[in-house]
Amino acid sequence: MDVSPEKIMKRALALARRGKGKTSPNPAVGCVIVRDGAIVGEGWHRKAGTPHAEVHALRQAGELARGADVYVTLEPCSHFGKTPPCADALVEAGVGRVFVGMVDPNPKVSGRGIERLRVAGIEVVTGIREAECRRLNEPFVKHVTTGLPFVILKSAMTMDGKTATASGDSRWITNEKSRRYVHKLRSMVDAIMVGVGTVLADDPQLTARIPRGKDPVRVVVDSSLRIPSGARMLHQESPATTVVATVSEDRNRIVKLESAGAEVLRCHAVMGRIDLRDLLARLGARGVQSILLEGGSELAGEALRAGLIDKCVLFYAPKFLGGAAGLGLFGGPSAERMDGCCRLKDVSVRRFGDDVMIEAYPEDLCLPGS
Repeated sequence: MDVSPEKIMKRALALARRGKGKTSPNPAVGCVIVRDGAIVGEGWHRKAGTPHAEVHALRQAGELARGADVYVTLEPCSHFGKTPPCADALVEAGVGRVFVGMVDPNPKVSGRGIERLRVAGIEVVTGIREAECRRLNEPFVKHVTTGLPFVILKSAMTMDGKTATASGDSRWITNEKSRRYVHKLRSMVDAIMVGVGTVLADDPQLTARIPRGKDPVRVVVDSSLRIPSGARMLHQESPATTVVATVSEDRNRIVKLESAGAEVLRCHAVMGRIDLRDLLARLGARGVQSILLEGGSELAGEALRAGLIDKCVLFYAPKFLGGAAGLGLFGGPSAERMDGCCRLKDVSVRRFGDDVMIEAYPEDLCLPGS
Protein backbone atom coordinates (compact mmCIF):
# COMPACT_ATOMS: atom_id res chain seq x y z
CA MET A 1 0.00 0.00 0.00
CA ASP A 2 0.98 3.66 -0.45
CA VAL A 3 2.34 4.74 2.94
CA SER A 4 3.36 8.27 1.97
CA PRO A 5 2.57 10.77 4.75
CA GLU A 6 0.08 12.61 2.52
CA LYS A 7 -1.81 9.39 1.73
CA ILE A 8 -2.03 8.18 5.32
CA MET A 9 -3.03 11.61 6.63
CA LYS A 10 -5.84 11.62 4.06
CA ARG A 11 -7.10 8.41 5.71
CA ALA A 12 -6.79 10.02 9.16
CA LEU A 13 -8.87 12.97 7.93
CA ALA A 14 -11.55 10.62 6.63
CA LEU A 15 -11.73 8.99 10.05
CA ALA A 16 -11.89 12.37 11.80
CA ARG A 17 -14.89 13.41 9.70
CA ARG A 18 -16.89 10.56 11.22
CA GLY A 19 -16.92 12.47 14.49
CA LYS A 20 -17.67 15.88 13.00
CA GLY A 21 -20.56 17.53 14.80
CA LYS A 22 -20.40 15.10 17.72
CA THR A 23 -17.25 16.16 19.58
CA SER A 24 -17.89 19.82 20.50
CA PRO A 25 -16.36 21.50 22.46
CA ASN A 26 -13.49 19.20 21.43
CA PRO A 27 -12.17 19.09 17.86
CA ALA A 28 -12.76 16.18 15.49
CA VAL A 29 -9.55 14.13 15.27
CA GLY A 30 -8.47 11.04 13.35
CA CYS A 31 -5.46 8.79 13.94
CA VAL A 32 -3.79 6.02 11.91
CA ILE A 33 -0.90 3.80 13.06
CA VAL A 34 1.33 2.21 10.42
CA ARG A 35 3.99 -0.48 10.88
CA ASP A 36 6.03 -2.18 8.18
CA GLY A 37 3.89 -0.61 5.47
CA ALA A 38 0.55 -1.79 6.90
CA ILE A 39 -2.14 -0.06 8.95
CA VAL A 40 -2.26 -1.73 12.36
CA GLY A 41 -4.51 0.72 14.22
CA GLU A 42 -7.14 3.36 13.50
CA GLY A 43 -9.35 5.59 15.58
CA TRP A 44 -11.28 8.83 15.76
CA HIS A 45 -12.70 10.98 18.51
CA ARG A 46 -16.34 9.93 18.65
CA LYS A 47 -17.89 12.13 21.31
CA ALA A 48 -16.83 14.73 23.87
CA GLY A 49 -15.80 13.11 27.14
CA THR A 50 -14.86 9.79 25.51
CA PRO A 51 -11.37 8.50 24.56
CA HIS A 52 -9.50 10.49 21.93
CA ALA A 53 -8.53 9.21 18.48
CA GLU A 54 -5.00 8.18 19.53
CA VAL A 55 -6.33 6.00 22.35
CA HIS A 56 -8.67 4.08 20.03
CA ALA A 57 -5.87 3.56 17.51
CA LEU A 58 -3.38 2.42 20.16
CA ARG A 59 -5.88 -0.08 21.58
CA GLN A 60 -6.41 -1.56 18.14
CA ALA A 61 -2.68 -1.73 17.39
CA GLY A 62 -1.67 -3.23 20.73
CA GLU A 63 1.99 -4.26 20.85
CA LEU A 64 2.33 -3.48 17.14
CA ALA A 65 2.34 0.23 18.07
CA ARG A 66 5.92 -0.08 19.42
CA GLY A 67 8.25 1.52 16.91
CA ALA A 68 5.37 2.32 14.55
CA ASP A 69 4.51 5.55 12.76
CA VAL A 70 1.50 7.49 14.05
CA TYR A 71 -0.48 9.91 11.88
CA VAL A 72 -2.83 12.26 13.72
CA THR A 73 -4.75 15.23 12.30
CA LEU A 74 -4.21 17.43 15.37
CA GLU A 75 -1.32 17.71 17.82
CA PRO A 76 -1.78 15.12 20.62
CA CYS A 77 -3.00 16.75 23.81
CA SER A 78 -0.58 17.18 26.71
CA HIS A 79 -2.96 18.08 29.52
CA PHE A 80 -5.47 16.28 31.70
CA GLY A 81 -9.10 17.03 30.84
CA LYS A 82 -11.88 14.47 30.96
CA THR A 83 -9.30 12.01 29.56
CA PRO A 84 -5.53 11.57 30.17
CA PRO A 85 -2.97 13.21 27.83
CA CYS A 86 -2.63 11.47 24.47
CA ALA A 87 1.02 12.52 24.21
CA ASP A 88 1.76 10.45 27.33
CA ALA A 89 -0.11 7.46 25.88
CA LEU A 90 2.01 7.60 22.71
CA VAL A 91 5.22 7.79 24.75
CA GLU A 92 4.18 4.84 26.91
CA ALA A 93 3.33 2.81 23.81
CA GLY A 94 6.86 3.36 22.49
CA VAL A 95 5.87 4.66 19.04
CA GLY A 96 8.67 5.52 16.64
CA ARG A 97 7.52 8.65 14.82
CA VAL A 98 4.48 10.94 14.93
CA PHE A 99 3.19 12.85 11.91
CA VAL A 100 0.95 15.77 12.91
CA GLY A 101 -1.49 17.49 10.57
CA MET A 102 -1.65 20.76 12.51
CA VAL A 103 -0.39 22.20 15.78
CA ASP A 104 -3.08 22.77 18.41
CA PRO A 105 -4.34 26.36 17.88
CA ASN A 106 -5.13 26.80 21.57
CA PRO A 107 -2.45 29.27 22.73
CA LYS A 108 -2.53 27.72 26.21
CA VAL A 109 -1.42 24.28 24.99
CA SER A 110 0.02 24.87 21.51
CA GLY A 111 3.23 22.92 20.96
CA ARG A 112 3.31 21.26 24.37
CA GLY A 113 2.19 17.87 23.08
CA ILE A 114 4.86 17.96 20.39
CA GLU A 115 7.48 19.00 22.94
CA ARG A 116 6.47 16.10 25.22
CA LEU A 117 7.01 13.65 22.36
CA ARG A 118 10.36 15.11 21.32
CA VAL A 119 11.69 15.14 24.88
CA ALA A 120 10.90 11.42 24.98
CA GLY A 121 13.03 10.92 21.86
CA ILE A 122 10.16 10.53 19.41
CA GLU A 123 10.59 12.20 16.02
CA VAL A 124 7.74 14.56 15.16
CA VAL A 125 6.87 15.87 11.69
CA THR A 126 4.25 18.62 11.41
CA GLY A 127 2.20 20.29 8.69
CA ILE A 128 0.96 17.22 6.79
CA ARG A 129 -2.21 18.31 4.88
CA GLU A 130 -2.38 21.22 7.30
CA ALA A 131 -4.93 23.28 5.32
CA GLU A 132 -7.37 20.35 5.24
CA CYS A 133 -6.87 19.68 8.94
CA ARG A 134 -7.59 23.32 9.78
CA ARG A 135 -10.72 23.37 7.62
CA LEU A 136 -12.00 20.21 9.29
CA ASN A 137 -12.05 22.03 12.62
CA GLU A 138 -12.65 25.62 11.52
CA PRO A 139 -15.23 26.30 14.28
CA PHE A 140 -12.86 24.99 16.95
CA VAL A 141 -9.95 27.00 15.54
CA LYS A 142 -11.88 30.28 15.49
CA HIS A 143 -13.46 29.80 18.91
CA VAL A 144 -10.26 28.82 20.70
CA THR A 145 -8.30 31.73 19.19
CA THR A 146 -10.92 34.51 19.33
CA GLY A 147 -13.65 33.39 21.73
CA LEU A 148 -16.22 33.93 18.96
CA PRO A 149 -18.33 31.28 17.22
CA PHE A 150 -17.76 30.34 13.58
CA VAL A 151 -20.76 31.71 11.65
CA ILE A 152 -22.11 29.85 8.62
CA LEU A 153 -24.67 31.69 6.51
CA LYS A 154 -27.17 29.25 4.97
CA SER A 155 -29.81 30.22 2.45
CA ALA A 156 -32.01 28.74 -0.27
CA MET A 157 -32.68 30.83 -3.38
CA THR A 158 -34.14 30.76 -6.85
CA MET A 159 -31.76 31.22 -9.77
CA ASP A 160 -32.62 34.92 -9.82
CA GLY A 161 -31.53 35.26 -6.21
CA LYS A 162 -34.88 35.36 -4.42
CA THR A 163 -35.34 33.80 -0.99
CA ALA A 164 -39.12 34.33 -0.89
CA THR A 165 -41.97 35.86 -2.85
CA ALA A 166 -43.20 39.40 -2.18
CA SER A 167 -45.84 37.89 0.15
CA GLY A 168 -43.10 36.08 2.12
CA ASP A 169 -43.81 32.56 0.82
CA SER A 170 -40.65 30.42 0.74
CA ARG A 171 -41.92 26.83 0.98
CA TRP A 172 -40.35 25.14 -0.69
CA ILE A 173 -37.64 26.66 -2.86
CA THR A 174 -35.28 23.69 -2.87
CA ASN A 175 -35.91 19.97 -3.19
CA GLU A 176 -36.12 17.31 -0.51
CA LYS A 177 -32.49 16.23 -0.90
CA SER A 178 -31.28 19.76 -0.22
CA ARG A 179 -33.57 20.12 2.79
CA ARG A 180 -32.37 16.81 4.20
CA TYR A 181 -28.77 18.03 3.96
CA VAL A 182 -29.72 21.25 5.79
CA HIS A 183 -31.04 19.17 8.67
CA LYS A 184 -27.70 17.35 8.70
CA LEU A 185 -25.95 20.73 8.89
CA ARG A 186 -28.18 21.74 11.79
CA SER A 187 -27.23 18.57 13.62
CA MET A 188 -23.53 19.38 13.21
CA VAL A 189 -23.56 22.93 14.64
CA ASP A 190 -23.92 24.14 18.21
CA ALA A 191 -26.59 26.77 17.49
CA ILE A 192 -28.95 27.98 14.80
CA MET A 193 -29.81 31.67 14.55
CA VAL A 194 -32.69 33.57 12.94
CA GLY A 195 -34.19 37.02 13.18
CA VAL A 196 -37.60 37.52 14.75
CA GLY A 197 -39.01 38.37 11.30
CA THR A 198 -38.38 34.77 10.24
CA VAL A 199 -40.20 33.53 13.34
CA LEU A 200 -43.20 35.76 12.65
CA ALA A 201 -43.34 34.78 8.96
CA ASP A 202 -42.63 31.03 9.13
CA ASP A 203 -43.05 29.93 12.78
CA PRO A 204 -40.13 27.48 12.33
CA GLN A 205 -39.18 24.67 14.70
CA LEU A 206 -35.41 24.97 14.01
CA THR A 207 -34.73 21.33 14.78
CA ALA A 208 -32.59 18.67 13.09
CA ARG A 209 -35.12 16.18 11.84
CA ILE A 210 -32.81 13.31 10.94
CA PRO A 211 -32.27 9.91 12.60
CA ARG A 212 -29.96 10.21 15.61
CA GLY A 213 -29.52 13.92 14.93
CA LYS A 214 -29.06 16.44 17.73
CA ASP A 215 -30.96 19.69 17.92
CA PRO A 216 -28.84 22.85 18.11
CA VAL A 217 -29.50 25.68 20.53
CA ARG A 218 -32.07 27.99 18.92
CA VAL A 219 -31.17 31.69 18.96
CA VAL A 220 -33.70 34.36 17.98
CA VAL A 221 -32.42 37.89 17.42
CA ASP A 222 -35.33 40.00 18.66
CA SER A 223 -34.44 43.53 19.74
CA SER A 224 -37.96 44.49 20.89
CA LEU A 225 -39.28 41.06 21.99
CA ARG A 226 -41.87 40.53 19.26
CA ILE A 227 -41.63 36.73 19.34
CA PRO A 228 -45.04 35.23 20.29
CA SER A 229 -45.07 33.17 23.47
CA GLY A 230 -46.98 30.58 21.43
CA ALA A 231 -44.20 30.15 18.84
CA ARG A 232 -43.70 26.48 17.92
CA MET A 233 -40.02 26.46 18.85
CA LEU A 234 -41.02 27.20 22.45
CA HIS A 235 -43.43 24.27 22.66
CA GLN A 236 -41.74 21.12 21.41
CA GLU A 237 -39.99 18.13 22.90
CA SER A 238 -36.33 18.91 22.44
CA PRO A 239 -33.36 18.94 24.83
CA ALA A 240 -32.06 22.09 23.11
CA THR A 241 -32.91 25.46 24.59
CA THR A 242 -34.32 28.55 22.90
CA VAL A 243 -32.40 31.77 23.57
CA VAL A 244 -34.12 35.06 22.75
CA ALA A 245 -31.54 37.83 22.39
CA THR A 246 -32.87 41.32 23.01
CA VAL A 247 -32.20 44.85 24.21
CA SER A 248 -35.73 45.24 25.56
CA GLU A 249 -36.44 45.75 29.25
CA ASP A 250 -40.14 44.85 29.00
CA ARG A 251 -40.52 42.75 32.16
CA ASN A 252 -43.99 41.47 31.23
CA ARG A 253 -42.76 40.09 27.91
CA ILE A 254 -39.62 38.66 29.52
CA VAL A 255 -41.65 36.83 32.17
CA LYS A 256 -44.05 35.41 29.55
CA LEU A 257 -41.21 34.10 27.42
CA GLU A 258 -39.37 32.62 30.38
CA SER A 259 -42.61 30.96 31.50
CA ALA A 260 -42.83 29.42 28.03
CA GLY A 261 -39.35 27.92 28.50
CA ALA A 262 -37.19 30.46 26.69
CA GLU A 263 -34.06 32.07 28.04
CA VAL A 264 -33.99 35.82 27.50
CA LEU A 265 -30.48 37.15 26.92
CA ARG A 266 -30.03 40.92 27.15
CA CYS A 267 -27.27 42.31 24.93
CA HIS A 268 -25.61 45.63 24.31
CA ALA A 269 -27.46 47.96 21.99
CA VAL A 270 -26.31 49.90 18.93
CA MET A 271 -28.87 52.51 17.84
CA GLY A 272 -31.63 50.58 19.58
CA ARG A 273 -30.72 47.24 18.00
CA ILE A 274 -28.74 44.25 19.21
CA ASP A 275 -24.99 44.53 18.85
CA LEU A 276 -24.37 41.27 16.98
CA ARG A 277 -20.71 41.11 17.95
CA ASP A 278 -21.69 41.36 21.62
CA LEU A 279 -24.27 38.60 21.12
CA LEU A 280 -21.69 36.33 19.48
CA ALA A 281 -19.20 37.01 22.28
CA ARG A 282 -21.82 36.04 24.86
CA LEU A 283 -22.65 32.83 23.00
CA GLY A 284 -18.96 32.04 22.57
CA ALA A 285 -18.41 32.46 26.30
CA ARG A 286 -21.02 29.73 26.81
CA GLY A 287 -19.06 27.33 24.62
CA VAL A 288 -20.98 27.84 21.38
CA GLN A 289 -18.36 27.20 18.69
CA SER A 290 -20.52 27.18 15.56
CA ILE A 291 -23.69 28.94 14.42
CA LEU A 292 -25.85 28.29 11.37
CA LEU A 293 -27.31 31.66 10.38
CA GLU A 294 -30.55 30.96 8.51
CA GLY A 295 -32.10 34.40 8.10
CA GLY A 296 -33.77 36.69 7.51
CA SER A 297 -32.40 39.25 5.13
CA GLU A 298 -31.95 42.10 7.63
CA LEU A 299 -30.00 39.90 10.04
CA ALA A 300 -27.90 38.45 7.22
CA GLY A 301 -27.14 41.91 5.85
CA GLU A 302 -26.13 43.26 9.22
CA ALA A 303 -23.89 40.24 9.88
CA LEU A 304 -22.20 40.65 6.50
CA ARG A 305 -21.53 44.36 6.94
CA ALA A 306 -20.15 43.69 10.43
CA GLY A 307 -17.73 41.10 9.04
CA LEU A 308 -19.23 38.31 11.14
CA ILE A 309 -19.89 35.71 8.43
CA ASP A 310 -17.13 33.13 8.14
CA LYS A 311 -18.63 30.79 5.55
CA CYS A 312 -21.56 30.68 3.11
CA VAL A 313 -23.62 27.61 2.18
CA LEU A 314 -26.02 28.68 -0.56
CA PHE A 315 -28.57 26.46 -2.28
CA TYR A 316 -29.90 27.43 -5.71
CA ALA A 317 -33.02 25.79 -7.14
CA PRO A 318 -33.63 25.68 -10.94
CA LYS A 319 -36.44 28.25 -10.74
CA PHE A 320 -37.03 31.88 -11.64
CA LEU A 321 -39.37 33.92 -9.48
CA GLY A 322 -39.34 36.64 -12.13
CA GLY A 323 -39.99 40.35 -11.86
CA ALA A 324 -38.60 42.90 -9.43
CA ALA A 325 -40.66 41.75 -6.45
CA GLY A 326 -39.54 39.16 -3.94
CA LEU A 327 -36.99 39.08 -1.15
CA GLY A 328 -33.23 38.85 -1.60
CA LEU A 329 -30.52 37.33 0.56
CA PHE A 330 -29.32 40.55 2.18
CA GLY A 331 -31.22 43.56 3.47
CA GLY A 332 -29.89 47.03 4.21
CA PRO A 333 -27.35 49.14 2.30
CA SER A 334 -25.22 47.62 -0.43
CA ALA A 335 -22.20 48.48 -2.55
CA GLU A 336 -22.78 51.18 -5.17
CA ARG A 337 -20.21 49.79 -7.61
CA MET A 338 -19.19 46.27 -8.61
CA ASP A 339 -15.65 46.87 -7.39
CA GLY A 340 -17.12 47.35 -3.93
CA CYS A 341 -18.71 43.88 -3.78
CA CYS A 342 -17.86 41.39 -1.08
CA ARG A 343 -15.91 38.71 -2.92
CA LEU A 344 -15.94 35.00 -2.13
CA LYS A 345 -12.99 32.62 -2.22
CA ASP A 346 -12.34 28.86 -1.98
CA VAL A 347 -15.57 28.18 -3.85
CA SER A 348 -16.83 24.60 -4.17
CA VAL A 349 -19.95 23.27 -5.88
CA ARG A 350 -22.12 20.24 -5.10
CA ARG A 351 -25.34 18.91 -6.61
CA PHE A 352 -28.44 17.70 -4.78
CA GLY A 353 -30.61 16.44 -7.61
CA ASP A 354 -31.33 19.51 -9.74
CA ASP A 355 -30.33 21.89 -6.94
CA VAL A 356 -26.84 23.38 -6.76
CA MET A 357 -25.08 24.06 -3.46
CA ILE A 358 -22.21 26.54 -3.34
CA GLU A 359 -19.84 26.68 -0.39
CA ALA A 360 -17.51 29.67 -0.17
CA TYR A 361 -15.73 31.98 2.25
CA PRO A 362 -16.01 35.78 2.31
CA GLU A 363 -12.78 37.39 1.13
CA ASP A 364 -13.67 40.91 2.22
CA LEU A 365 -15.08 41.44 5.68
CA CYS A 366 -17.90 43.86 4.91
CA LEU A 367 -19.80 45.89 2.36
CA PRO A 368 -19.62 49.67 2.03
CA GLY A 369 -22.40 51.58 3.69
CA SER A 370 -22.26 49.71 7.00
